[in-house]
Amino acid sequence: MDGFGRALALLPSELRRAAMSLGPAEQKAAEELRLRAGYEPTFLTPEGERSFCPGMKLTVKDLESVLEIATGASVHSSADSVRRGFITVKGGCRIGLCGTAVMGERGIAGIKELSSVAIRIPREMPGCANGIYHELIRGGFLSTIIISPPGAGKTTLLRELVRLLSLQGIRVSLADERGEVAAVWKGMPQFDVGPHTDILTGAPKAESAILLLRAMNPQIIALDEITAPEDVLACGSAANCGVKLLATAHCDSVADLRNRALYRELLDAGVFSRAILIRKENGKRIYEIEGLT
Repeated sequence: MDGFGRALALLPSELRRAAMSLGPAEQKAAEELRLRAGYEPTFLTPEGERSFCPGMKLTVKDLESVLEIATGASVHSSADSVRRGFITVKGGCRIGLCGTAVMGERGIAGIKELSSVAIRIPREMPGCANGIYHELIRGGFLSTIIISPPGAGKTTLLRELVRLLSLQGIRVSLADERGEVAAVWKGMPQFDVGPHTDILTGAPKAESAILLLRAMNPQIIALDEITAPEDVLACGSAANCGVKLLATAHCDSVADLRNRALYRELLDAGVFSRAILIRKENGKRIYEIEGLT
C-alpha cells in the first residue's frame, strides 16, 4: 500500500470513498488530508488545498472516528502522544490534532473536542538523493543541514540520505521524535533507513541525541527539525564528541538561516559545514549544496 492508501485507511467509510475518487495525478501530488469540523475535507498539494468532497460538512464525530481508527478504538493507549498534538501510526502516517487543550500541572495534558485533523501522507523516494549524494561523501561526510520552507520534502531527503549512508556501513543514529522518518512499528522500521541505522523514537530530539551519543557509538546523528535551544545544545555536544550531524530546519535560504538567532549559534560554532537547500522548479524538487564555512 502506498502512502496515499495508508492515509485513506484512516478515514471513515464515506470520507474514504470520496478521497478514492481523486485521480492518480491528484493522489500522487497529495501531501496531507486536512479535516476541519464544519467545513469540507481538503487535500494539500504544493499548489494549496482543494476540496475532495464538495458540499460535505465535517462533524466532530468524523474527526473522532479518524482517531478511533488510528488507535484501534483505544485512544487512551496513545494519550501521551495525543498530549503532544499528534500520533504516528503504522505505515508512517502522522496525524496532527487540534481542539480544546486540557491543562495539567505540567502544561497540556490532553486534547478534547477535536476541531481539526491533519493526516500527513508518508512517501519514500528511493533515488531522490542520487544527484547530490556522491558530492556529500567526497572526501568524507561533513555535518550537513537540510533547509527549505515547510512541506518541501526535507524529511523525505533526510530519510534517503540516512539510508544511503547506512548502506555504506556508516553507523547512523536517528532521533525520530515523531516517528515520521523511520516509522518504527513494534520495533520494526516501516521505511528503509539502512542496515546500520539505530533508531530512537518518541523522545524529544535533544534527549534522544544525548542518549544515542552515549549508548550507540554513532558516527552520524540524524534528527529532523531543529526547533528549540535544547536541540542546539545537543547538536553542539555531539559535534564536540567528533560525531557528524545530519539535520533539517525550516528556512527559506542560507541567508535566512544565518539571520535566525537559534541557527546562527550553530553556524558561528562551526557545527555545520554545509547546507542543502531544497527548492521547487516546474513541479520538481531541486537540491543545491552550499558551504557554510
